[in-house]
Amino acid sequence: MSELVRSPLLLAYAAVVLTLLSGVVSLFAVRRHPGFLHFGSFFFLFLAGAASVAAGGWTLLAKLTVTDRFDLGLPWLAWHLRIDPLSGFFLVLLGTLMVAISMYGPSYTREFTRGDVTQPLPPLGVFTALFVLGMQMMLLADDALVFMIFWELMSLSGYFLVVYQHQHAANRDAAFLYLLLAHVGALVILLSFGVLAAFGGGLTFDQMRAAKLSPLWASIGFACAFIGFGTKSGMVPLHVWLPEAHPVAPSHISALMSGAMIKMGIYGMVRVIFDLIGDVFWQWGMVVLIIGTASSVLGVLYALMQHDLKRLLAYHSIENIGIILMGLGMSMIFLGSGHKLLGTLGLIAALYHTLNHALFKALLFLGAGSVLYRTHAHDLDHMGGLIHRMPVTAFFFLVGCVAISALPPFNGFVSEWLTFQTALQSNALQNGLLRSTIPFAAALLALTGALAAACFVKAFGIAFLGKPRTQRVARAREVPAGMLAGMGLLALLCLLLGVLPSTVIEAMAPITQMLVHASLPTATAQGWLWLTPISAQVASYSAPFVLVAIVMVFGLGYVFFRRGADPVRRSEPWDCGFGGLTPRMQYTSTAFSQPIRRVFRGVWKVDEQIDTLASPGPIARVTSLHYSVHTHDWSWLWCYEPIGRLVLAAANRIGFIQTGNIHTYLKFSFVTLLVFLWIVS
Repeated sequence: MSELVRSPLLLAYAAVVLTLLSGVVSLFAVRRHPGFLHFGSFFFLFLAGAASVAAGGWTLLAKLTVTDRFDLGLPWLAWHLRIDPLSGFFLVLLGTLMVAISMYGPSYTREFTRGDVTQPLPPLGVFTALFVLGMQMMLLADDALVFMIFWELMSLSGYFLVVYQHQHAANRDAAFLYLLLAHVGALVILLSFGVLAAFGGGLTFDQMRAAKLSPLWASIGFACAFIGFGTKSGMVPLHVWLPEAHPVAPSHISALMSGAMIKMGIYGMVRVIFDLIGDVFWQWGMVVLIIGTASSVLGVLYALMQHDLKRLLAYHSIENIGIILMGLGMSMIFLGSGHKLLGTLGLIAALYHTLNHALFKALLFLGAGSVLYRTHAHDLDHMGGLIHRMPVTAFFFLVGCVAISALPPFNGFVSEWLTFQTALQSNALQNGLLRSTIPFAAALLALTGALAAACFVKAFGIAFLGKPRTQRVARAREVPAGMLAGMGLLALLCLLLGVLPSTVIEAMAPITQMLVHASLPTATAQGWLWLTPISAQVASYSAPFVLVAIVMVFGLGYVFFRRGADPVRRSEPWDCGFGGLTPRMQYTSTAFSQPIRRVFRGVWKVDEQIDTLASPGPIARVTSLHYSVHTHDWSWLWCYEPIGRLVLAAANRIGFIQTGNIHTYLKFSFVTLLVFLWIVS
């Protein structure tokens, strides 16, 4: 017990208790002092996030592994808990987002108490606490029982958060789809744990690590884990729930779902494949690499076609999950081929991008929530000119756009650069198929980066630049200070993780030591100024020098501009002789992406429609024209609709059972009992 008192696991328990207190306080917000108690629930969530960061950081920096046991439930099924460098890393990720949304949430959620249709705040606070609690305890689980209990708690509470504004049919449909695929994924995860438990002789993770698996059973366990956790992560083609659920949830919940919840799928993959199974095969890596590449390319192409800002961001989560899977896939290929150092590099790249995506995607969702808070507009084509009305929000959103576009000096560049560095080492492989597949995947990753940059030029340009397209947007003003503080924290972390990558990678060394028994000593061999993943002779990157160079260029440009600013005459841009610029002269999001839609037309099912209204008379004149375009995901047409038809057909075939006759039901029950007795005997 004395060791536990001085361990980060006790701090993690404190984080769990504080999260529970956040939910308990929310329950009482409906009665007395609702405003004070509403603020109090986010205060406890803030403390829980800080404790999670402290527990995870302590575990990483001290390279600790601490276990504990609670005799709960059945006597032979005690709860086993553990904190180690891998779970500590994800606790830091989760806790950071909890801190950010607890600063953002009090002001944002008050919007639900205003207007014609109001929403009660206590359910939102309670299910947010349960949602976070599920993720916290899942990260601390050291046996399959505890893991699945809190995995299901996370999924079920997520359902109630997605359906929070239940008066909209689209929200109810999105929540049902989310819950359906969440449970399908959970069943497949159970199969993976079942394989490991059968050969390990128990449900604890230590027993599963000791399991002696044949290549066939190891591959079955891998396949079940990859499919089950991949469903939660949103990889193609199991992604269809994600662009439906994330946009309809409250924006701070969207930030948690995209930033943290789908990363729990990545955590599960790494835990089962790299830790519990242990010996990976390069063939598994090929599967992960191909699925990851498809997810990254299709995710960004689908995002480019969206005009709903939150839906656009949701599709980019699929893209970035694909990039993470590419890093994991290359890591498995190199490890399975006997190249431990290169496999470690791929694993570091994947985990670094996991953390980076959590930060900049949460920042972007909070930025989208700020826009929604002031304009009540989801559609990019109803925005415009917000940089003049909401300049601080615009700046933070721009930071997120630059980071997700993988441009220096922000964090997205570092993790994608590490992924490219991993791919460039494919010459070390003896297999010709692998040596050709990995560079092809890297080329598609480069295409993904270019398309992502184009997409966020569209998103930022149409939403924040130009002229307002509606009166509500023209009257928008900056959001409250708490919301800005949450976004500011994430923006600062995006910069710090981009400028100090060597320090971050050094802190991540205990994770790779635990999983693959190797680290990257060369990455930090040149000090914190230089990142050298393989060696200084192969490749190096100095993020601090890049930041200094950028600041100097912009600083000198500003100085020279100010010197010559007096004689410059400011006037309206050229208006082509039409006399005064109007919002109708601006690009729409559909028009911006039209060239890309023409090039990649086979990727989507595109429905274009032009409706014209003409004046009556002998010479008809067009008085109005309406153009609409809708893109449909082929996954629905090729995969889910056929499955739906099969399920309905099967349901119709067995519908004869529902006769309404009690005697028929008793006969079925009796026959079923006989069959089970025969099976058991």
